[in-house]
Amino acid sequence: MKQIILTLAAAAMLFSACCNKQENTNEEQTNSITKMELKNVNERVNMGAKLYVTPQPALMIATYDDEGNPDVMMAAWGGQYEGNQVCFQLSSHQTTDNLRLNKAFTLSYADARTVVESDYFGIVSAREVKDKVAHAGFTCTKSENVNAPIINEYPLAMECRVVEMIERENGGAFVIGEIVNAVADPAILTDGKIDIKKLNPVAWDASSFNYYTLADSVGKAWNSGMKLK
Repeated sequence: MKQIILTLAAAAMLFSACCNKQENTNEEQTNSITKMELKNVNERVNMGAKLYVTPQPALMIATYDDEGNPDVMMAAWGGQYEGNQVCFQLSSHQTTDNLRLNKAFTLSYADARTVVESDYFGIVSAREVKDKVAHAGFTCTKSENVNAPIINEYPLAMECRVVEMIERENGGAFVIGEIVNAVADPAILTDGKIDIKKLNPVAWDASSFNYYTLADSVGKAWNSGMKLK
C-alpha cells in the first residue's frame, strides 16, 4: 500500500504555501527577475517568468497547536522527497509553528467531496480562527503513531514525523517528513490497494486557479512506452 501512496504523492510535484497566497508569490517572483528582452520560440506566446508547474497537489497538512487544538491547511508546493519521505515548503503559518513544536503531522488529499472545506482551510488561518476545523464541520481523531490529528473526512491519511526543517528568513520552512504509517478508509480500496478513482483527489491548476479531478487512465506506467523500443 505504501508504494501506491507514494506514487500518488509523486504524481503531484513541487512545493507550496496556501493557494490564496500563490498569486502574490508569483508576482513577487516575477518582479524580482531582472527585466530582459525575451525572444520568441517559433509561433509560441511568451508568458513571462511565472509559475506554470501544473497540476499541483492539494495537500492537507494536519497538526496540533500548543493547546492541543487541531489545525489543517492546504498546501500545493509539495510531493515525494525520497523513499518513504515527503516534502513541502511553507511560509509563516500556524502550521509551521505547530510543526516546529510537535515534529509531526498527517498528510491527506483534498478530494471532490471536500473541495469547499479544503479551500476554506487554505483561506483561513488558525492564528485567526482557532476552531476552524470544527467551523468547517469536520472532525478528527488523534493518530496512534504520531502527535497529530487525522481528519476523519479525508479517506486517506499518511502519519508522518518531521525529519528536518530548513528555516527560511520569512518565518517559513522547507519541511521533510517521514511516513510512519498510512491509514485508509476501506471505501477507497480495491483488492486491498488505493483506488485513485474512489479516492477522487483534486489537483490545483496554477494557471487558472481552479481545482480539477483526475480523468481516466490513458496509459500504463513502464509499459506504454515499450511500443517504441
